[in-house]
Amino acid sequence: MMTRLFPVWAILVTVGAVVFPAPFLKLLPIITPLLAFIMFTMGVSLTVQDFSRIARRPYPVLAGVGLHYLVMPLAAWGIAHLLGMPPALATGMILVGCVSSGTASNVMIFLSKGDVALSVSISALSTLVGIFATPLLTRLYVSAGVSVDSWGLFRSIITMVALPVLAGVIVNTLCQRMVKRVEAALPPIAMVSILLIIGCVVAGAGPSLAQAGPLLMLGVVLHNAIGLAGGYWGGRLLGFDESVCRTLALEVGMQNSALAATLGRLYFSPVAALPGAVFSVWHNVSGSVLATVWAGRPRKEKNSDTQDAAR
Repeated sequence: MMTRLFPVWAILVTVGAVVFPAPFLKLLPIITPLLAFIMFTMGVSLTVQDFSRIARRPYPVLAGVGLHYLVMPLAAWGIAHLLGMPPALATGMILVGCVSSGTASNVMIFLSKGDVALSVSISALSTLVGIFATPLLTRLYVSAGVSVDSWGLFRSIITMVALPVLAGVIVNTLCQRMVKRVEAALPPIAMVSILLIIGCVVAGAGPSLAQAGPLLMLGVVLHNAIGLAGGYWGGRLLGFDESVCRTLALEVGMQNSALAATLGRLYFSPVAALPGAVFSVWHNVSGSVLATVWAGRPRKEKNSDTQDAAR
């Protein structure tokens, strides 16, 4: 129940960080360890079978990852230019578009009666691809006038994403009994970690949030909507059934925005971290609403495995 109310907690933390920034500012040095811990909890939820499933059912997985890294960076770049965002804000938008799938997408897909196994596989592969794709796509889309430390981004993604996820998979493989005892506590702990990152980013940006607020909110809503629609209708165009299309929508439209916020603050500016913080709040709101709507609608087709086997 606590994790399902994440959007409420996120809004409260955002308001709290604006009104009382001092406590959050003291926590700024722990943003990177917090993100690494979040990725470790994601790794603990994965098994070797989740990766081997990709080889057995490659088409929808590759479609999800392909749509994700095609639609979201391009949409972020287009929206930032269409709305005339200043360079720092545009950079933050593009960072959000270039990171991997969001860690909350699996929960939303379960609630929407999507394909959870497919969701886990897409998230796993998206995270691995993002190690290389995020710095490369950021360099491609960010304005030439903005300095991008691509090698630094790559190193940070290795230390904050790849190694913690790998450690989590190893722990899950070697210590399954222990993991089962604590797995129920991991999502709330990860949620609290994400909330702290949001609070720190908002407090660090300070007055910039009020100035950029309406423009940023419009950009984030449009970005998320394009991702959700692009994933769903991209799946339709590729001939997948309803369950797979719902899964692709949420995997494409929900981003690892905590990673984007952290990278924005580390390599650009506090303002560049704001889109990640705002996206983290909004995509959980839109994802929850969409999952609730879809949960009340029966899936017309249930033969995705048959379709995939025939491909």
